[in-house]
Formats: sequence, structure tokens, C-alpha cells
Amino acid sequence: MDRIVYDRMAAHDSTHWWYRARRDILADYLARYGAVPKDAKILEIGCGTGHNLPMLGAFGDVDAIEIDPAAREIASTRLGKPVGSSPLPDLTGVEPGSYDLVAVLDVVEHIDDDVAALQAMARVLKPGGKILITVPAHQWMWSAHDVVNHHKRRYSKRTLLAALEKAGLRWNKLRWFNSLLFPVAVAARFAGKLMGKDDSDDSPPPAALNKAFETIFGLERHLLGRLPMPPGLSIIVLAEPKG
Repeated sequence: MDRIVYDRMAAHDSTHWWYRARRDILADYLARYGAVPKDAKILEIGCGTGHNLPMLGAFGDVDAIEIDPAAREIASTRLGKPVGSSPLPDLTGVEPGSYDLVAVLDVVEHIDDDVAALQAMARVLKPGGKILITVPAHQWMWSAHDVVNHHKRRYSKRTLLAALEKAGLRWNKLRWFNSLLFPVAVAARFAGKLMGKDDSDDSPPPAALNKAFETIFGLERHLLGRLPMPPGLSIIVLAEPKG
């Protein structure tokens, strides 16, 4: 990702509606469907500035990996121990069969060979372990945001399932999310392109609007996995090795 993306993440990950609501949604989803064992060993790969680490820490003992040095330093401070730097799909130094849960939250889309990356994650799982995956959806939504974030692709349910299948993984609770605000996002994206303002600025909106968006997005914690969701900006799934 461009340096500015990490800088904005560090500045806004505790206040921006998207980060705040998404953490609550992910925590609920994991609690209901993750079957995470007590005192689990958890690895977050591509943790950025570490804004998800306290949420994951509620489920067990967390380790993390981040390849950007500045973001890794912030994440290490938040985690209270060093964050690793081994990239996917190598994961050099990560012991096979050592984690109950691997979390890759908007990470897989950054990797050239997503299948090899998924296979690497599977190798570090304990028997019965799972991978929590989120990815951005809809290739037709491609914009400057994807460019500065160094995305290789956006996913459909079909393309994500194809990657999981090639990696030898089975899946559960694959769902759209960030669905309630999807029409707003689509309208804003196309309006920006029509006006020649297809930029990547993801700073928080004014306080009242930031709160409103957080409230609306946050409602999905009660819906995700319980009701069919309409198409959204993201896809979430739990995956595990077959056999």
C-alpha cells in the first residue's frame, strides 16, 4: 500500500465509522460461527497498524504479521510484543500447525498468488483451525482506492470460492457485508468518476455523518449470518482445510 494509506489508518482507525463498526461485526461473527476454542492461538496476517488486535485478543493469545515497517512499529506497541514481518505466501519462521485461527482482513486481494497464500495459511493451522477472511467485492467497483491500496483484484463470491477450492479449503458462512450502505457507496463512487474526482481519500466524514454511518453499518452485526444479505462492499467467509 502507498505510505499515505498507512498514515491515514494510523490517524483514523480508532474514530472512522468503517473501522469501528467492522470490528464489532467481526467480533459478533466470530463469536457466533468461529467455534474458536478457549485460550486460542490466533495469528493476524497483514495487521496494518494493529487496530483489530484488541478485538481478536478477546478470543485468545494473538500474534501478528505486518510487512510495512512503520505500521508494524505501531502494531507492536498496541500488541505489547514484536509483530513479525514474513510476507505471504512464505510465512518464514511461522511454525506449521500452530494456530487455531488465522485472520486475513482485507489482505488476500493484495497478494499476486492468492491460492498459494491461502495454502500457506492452511499450513499454519492446528487440526480443526479456521481462517477468517474478508475481501473487497465487485471488480466493477475498481477505483483509485484500489490503486493506492495496491489491490490486485476485487472479488465476487464465485471468484473467492474458486480460490478457496483451488487451495483445498472448504468454507462456511460466506456472506456479503457492508450491504446497508452499499447503494450510498455506489452512488458516491460513480458521482466522483463523473465529476473527475475519483480519489482515494478515506478520511472520516463530518462527525454527525460519521456517527450515522457507524450506526447503520453496525446494525449488520445482528444480521450477518442470520439473514441473507444483499450485495455489499465486502465478502466474509470462514475457511478450513478439507479432510
